[in-house]
Parts: sequence; C-alpha cells; structure tokens
Amino acid sequence: MTKSKLPAFPRAGLQFLQRLKRNNRREWFLKHKDEYEECVRGPMESIVEAIAPELEQLAPDLQASRKTSLYRIYRDTRFSNDKTPYKTHVAAVFPPSGLAKHQGAGFYFHIAPKEFLIGGGLYSPEPQDLLAVRDQIAERYRQFESIVTAPGFRKIFGEISGAQLMRVPRNYPKDHRAARYLKFKQLLAFRTFPAETATTARFGTILLETFRTLYPFVRFLNEPIRNHRKLKEQHDMLLL
Repeated sequence: MTKSKLPAFPRAGLQFLQRLKRNNRREWFLKHKDEYEECVRGPMESIVEAIAPELEQLAPDLQASRKTSLYRIYRDTRFSNDKTPYKTHVAAVFPPSGLAKHQGAGFYFHIAPKEFLIGGGLYSPEPQDLLAVRDQIAERYRQFESIVTAPGFRKIFGEISGAQLMRVPRNYPKDHRAARYLKFKQLLAFRTFPAETATTARFGTILLETFRTLYPFVRFLNEPIRNHRKLKEQHDMLLL
C-alpha cells in the first residue's frame, strides 16, 4: 500500500456531523453554518481537488470537481416521511465524463458519524443503459466474472451488491451462465471502515487503493453505456 498525499478529513468535521445528527434543525445549523463551511465543506473541497490529478492517472474517463463531485448538505424532504432538513453525512461522487452524475458507473465515498464508506459502480442506470450492460455481461461473461472474482477485488469488496430482480430478465435464458449477474438492477461494490479512519493519515491511501481496485469493474460497466449512447446519437443524426 503506497502512501498518499491526499488530505485527511478533519476530526472537527466528524465531530460536527455527530453534533448535527443530534441537532438536525434549521435554527441550529444556521447558528453553526460557519463551522460547517470551515470544518466540513472546505475540507471536502480540498479532498476533491487533491483527487482530481490522481484520477487523471488512475481513471482518466472519470471526473472530479467541486461542482460535479460534491453533494449538498440539504435533504430533499418533498417525498420523505423524514422531514429533518440536513444530511448527517458528507459525500462525493466521481462520475464518467460526458454522462449525468448517476447515469454511468463511477466512484463514491461518504463520511458519516459512525461510518466511512468507499466504493462505487452503477447506481441508477437508465433502462436502455442497463439493458446494454446486461447484454455485455451476457456476451462477455468470462471477462466480467474474472473482474468480480479477482483475488484483490474479493479481498476488498467481497461480493458485488445492489437491488435485484427475483428472476432472470425475460430476454435471457433462465439457465444463462451469467444469470446471477443479469438479475442486478444496480451493480455496486463497497467497503466500510469506522468513521474515525477518515481522520487519519490512512484516509487517502485507503481511498486510492479502493478506487484502483474498483476501476476495471467501473470501466467494464461504462463501455456498453457509452457505445449504446454513441449509436443512439448517430441514429438520431440520421433522422434529422
């Protein structure tokens, strides 16, 4: 494991998230907003900026920027029974260039009061993109299997996860050798640590080691999505 120069998340930021969880009210947050900016948002911006040049080497087709990567602290409560106004974790995503934030496969991490989670994959694909991914898994099963069962991948992530169908999709044989993977509606891989790990010198090293191991999985998932969208664009141009 090589040493990373990425800054760690400050202990004061973790303490702020722990206090926010106990005081998730607008009045409290507004009173402590300067502390949030200094101890939470500012450090997350610095982490994303430090990751950007690392991704250029590690995963050049993914992007890292303040605008693209960082999530807002404010919760969308319109369709939730939980009306607390603020998230009690901070998160960043590193999506593929040229696609919307959650349309392709990318990297992700979050820091919560009790958990530091790192991983990624395909979280919310469009139906036609998911079909393209399933077709590639079906056609190139051996390659996909070699990625998700590689010793390094299994050591870090164990099994892939995500929402699944009860049965194999109807356009594939029920006994297809890739049946177990074709059921997935999401294809994800994660690992977790105690929240305090994010405040140590190991933070950046763990982050980059995880992303490096995850990248072949992410690249495999994005290839059919990009190809499908390119063909659709060409088709649409012919109709003009």
